Amino acid sequence: MSMKQTKQIMVRDVPIGGGAPIVVQSMTNTDTRDAKATLAQIRALAEAGCDIVRCAVPDAQAADALKEICVGSPIPVVADIHFDYRLALASIEAGVDKIRLNPGNIGGSDRVHAVVQAAKERKIPIRIGVNSGSVEKHILEKFGGPTPEAMVESALYHVGLLNDCGFDDICISIKSSSVPYTMRAYLLAHEKTNYPLHLGVTEAGTEYMGTIKSAAGIGGLLALGVGDTIRVSLTDDPVKEIYAAKAILKAVGRAEDGINVVSCPTCGRTRIDLIDIAKEVEQRCMNIHGKKLKVAVMGCAVNGPGEAREADLGIAGGDGVGLIFRKGEIIKKVPQEQLVDELMGMIEHFEA
Repeated sequence: MSMKQTKQIMVRDVPIGGGAPIVVQSMTNTDTRDAKATLAQIRALAEAGCDIVRCAVPDAQAADALKEICVGSPIPVVADIHFDYRLALASIEAGVDKIRLNPGNIGGSDRVHAVVQAAKERKIPIRIGVNSGSVEKHILEKFGGPTPEAMVESALYHVGLLNDCGFDDICISIKSSSVPYTMRAYLLAHEKTNYPLHLGVTEAGTEYMGTIKSAAGIGGLLALGVGDTIRVSLTDDPVKEIYAAKAILKAVGRAEDGINVVSCPTCGRTRIDLIDIAKEVEQRCMNIHGKKLKVAVMGCAVNGPGEAREADLGIAGGDGVGLIFRKGEIIKKVPQEQLVDELMGMIEHFEA
């Protein structure tokens, strides 16, 4: 499937779609009414590499707290709205950079017009977010349940409501807890619309299973050229969502920077503590930004450099010693205990 040039929207200074880099998002799980706690979590997310953050807005007090949150946030803030158009208006007034809501569930056309007018005045986009539990009853009856086709029809129904108000600054998400349903829905939406797509598998689960489901669904779609922004949903610390998202981007070759660590699974030829070494290299590379490198950690000093020839830098082990290589060429031999430090030093000073 070819890469499709979608419409580009701007969330503060972050472009989504139109060929822009894939944008990584997350959602705070603090009480939004506690602005200080929410800002602390947003700063941690930004430090991990989050580009845009979403905050739940369940009531007027939460909307009011967004004033402080938006001023203090280092990254764009999205207000997550359900049903109450007044909370959307209050959030826009508070200074959010984007709204997530479905116009079909906030009341009559006058309410949709009010939200659209406020969004237009502040020049902020709206994300329509459909999942398998939010599809309208008449659409469910038409398709016999929350099928991928039903979810896409629901999303396009909401798009039509915004279009009827002259609003076109839109992003779409269509999520299911089923990976196959999620992928089918996004592939169908990719065919039917030019709006940027926000990818995710909803209710994906814990860090372990949620990461696997997200890697399969989000990663599979990105590999096919579908998607403009992503959120990995985990029942865990939201910062772990960012690490998982960054890893998925690296795995499918869509990361703009960062170190992509590859390592062999070990075998009977391995003569160094490769498992711990690989974990240490991965951990120390996790927060390196501004470089885009492939680093190999191999267990066999005989075949390692050849097997990892495509890596920019790498190490391969032997009996108590290891080789450091660049582009498949051996450049030095060092004791095992110095191997990781030597590699990290080379990563730090690497120039293509």
